[in-house]
Amino acid sequence: MSLQSFREKANLFLYGNKKLALRTGKALNVVVTVGAVITLVYLYGYPHKPEEEDLLLNIIQGSFGYYVFHYFLRFVYDFHPEKFFKKTWFEGVVMFILLIEGISFNVFDTLLFVELFRSIGITGIAGVSTVVIQFYFVCVVIIEALRASSIFPRIKLHPATVFIFSFLAIIAAGTGLLLLPEMTTAGSSLSFLDALFTSTSAGCVTGLMVLDTPAVFTFKGEMVLLFLIQVGGFNIIAFGSFIALASKLGLGVRHHDVIEDFVNRDSALSAQGMLRKVFLWALTIEVLGAMAFYVLLGDSATFASRGDRLFNSVFHAVSAFNNAGISLFSGGFYEEGIRENYMLHWVIIGLILFGSIGMVALFDMFDIKRLRDRMRNSWKTISFSTKIALYFTIALTIITALPYFILEYDNTLKGQSFFGKFTTTMFQAVTPRSCGFNTVDYHQMGIPMLFITIIMMFIGSSSSSTGGGIKTSTLGVIYADLLSTIKGLNFTELFKRTVSAVHTSRAYAILNIFILGNLVCLFLLSISEQHILDMPDRSFLDLVFEQVSALSTTGLSTGITPMLSPFGKSVIMVSMVVGRVGTLTVAYAFTSKLISKNYKYPEGHTMLG
Repeated sequence: MSLQSFREKANLFLYGNKKLALRTGKALNVVVTVGAVITLVYLYGYPHKPEEEDLLLNIIQGSFGYYVFHYFLRFVYDFHPEKFFKKTWFEGVVMFILLIEGISFNVFDTLLFVELFRSIGITGIAGVSTVVIQFYFVCVVIIEALRASSIFPRIKLHPATVFIFSFLAIIAAGTGLLLLPEMTTAGSSLSFLDALFTSTSAGCVTGLMVLDTPAVFTFKGEMVLLFLIQVGGFNIIAFGSFIALASKLGLGVRHHDVIEDFVNRDSALSAQGMLRKVFLWALTIEVLGAMAFYVLLGDSATFASRGDRLFNSVFHAVSAFNNAGISLFSGGFYEEGIRENYMLHWVIIGLILFGSIGMVALFDMFDIKRLRDRMRNSWKTISFSTKIALYFTIALTIITALPYFILEYDNTLKGQSFFGKFTTTMFQAVTPRSCGFNTVDYHQMGIPMLFITIIMMFIGSSSSSTGGGIKTSTLGVIYADLLSTIKGLNFTELFKRTVSAVHTSRAYAILNIFILGNLVCLFLLSISEQHILDMPDRSFLDLVFEQVSALSTTGLSTGITPMLSPFGKSVIMVSMVVGRVGTLTVAYAFTSKLISKNYKYPEGHTMLG
């Protein structure tokens, strides 16, 4: 029998069984995934005896084995192997690693990834095998869940609703995990409200914390926080590519207008590989940042092992790039020893800037193809949206740095060298618009600079970034409209481009909703947080600072976060969620669908000003 005839007979046999085999495999996949998730949570969330732990690990290994088998089954029933591998290359890499590690663990009783760490002298990472297994498991489960999503009914969902519920799901999962016994240190009690607040802050990459992270959470708890930060940050910058998932969620292209500030229309509709690109770029920046952090830490802090030092480096790199501002140092970057490590501060500044300027702008400025294109064609420049992100970021940084250096020279900058003063000034000029890291005590900062910081938090970072606020794009459009009005122009102009009336009205809508949201929440906080206002060293400005920080998802605080009442924490949590998903996104989610937009009322005239 020739090879060709064998292949034909094999294909005929496979084709007859294809539907039944794939449907059975998909159904089993759901059952295995649910069982594996429950097993993993039980394994790492509760204390166990050695024999019980071995049993649970075997169950997880069994689920890994099934995933590898299911991938092979899909490969066998696909009649175009090359196309299948190209389409599922990332999944194939993960499955290959699972297969190799499974053989290594069962034959040699070790994981190759663990041996790799040991070979370069990194040991004592407080259970590196746990980290490896969790990492593999998360990758596999995400892949399997995305594939399994096609079994759900194709309900027509509003993208704003999808986006909001995705964050609520992240927060709910984080809250449940943080409440598990193994997530907190011995003697530390974590209430439901504190767990919910912490999960909301990490998932919304805000950084306001009611607890001392290194004192309360174990290594496993810190891993959960790291996961929440990464998923929360990735969710916000990747949502612009939701068009690629439209067929699975039943979304129409017409709905892309609800994306408030994440990406511009052209990039959203043209970037079919946006999700993969975002993942690779973000991961690369975080890895480089973690390596630089690890090297520059020096003797600034004491760690039990190189493994702990490595984990701290990774955690802070991810937290900085995603603009979360959560630190594993009790005093943050104001902690003794860390506050004088100025080169380390510059690494954090770089990571914050990359995270806050927006992924679309980064692609436009640093993508190799676009760089080559601009070099060949000198008349080509960066896009309109990138100009707004870049130029306004530079302008706002200078506007913040100059008054800070002058106003705080003999206050929070006192006693530092000139290089130290310059570094601290730049750090405080960059962080207020996106990230909650600080190298000074904001409670000691003068009122004029606190006022400027509140304004910068209100403005926030750029579109398609992990930061919050009204965004530089909104500020840019409002600034252009104001300037055009003063000049008596009929149209709004910015960077030799005309801004449409729709974009202008949307910018003012974002501004008004943001102002209204802060005013309502401040009114509620002024009632519930009377005990803070009664303190001799506190004032209403502290509440304003806290509220604006929450709604802009900045995470800076004058130190009153742990003092908040249960109702006050609830107000701040709502602010963090609304600030994370976007004010217009929330507004769109609660508005009814218009039957038609093609109508216009007679014009009304009134005096203005």
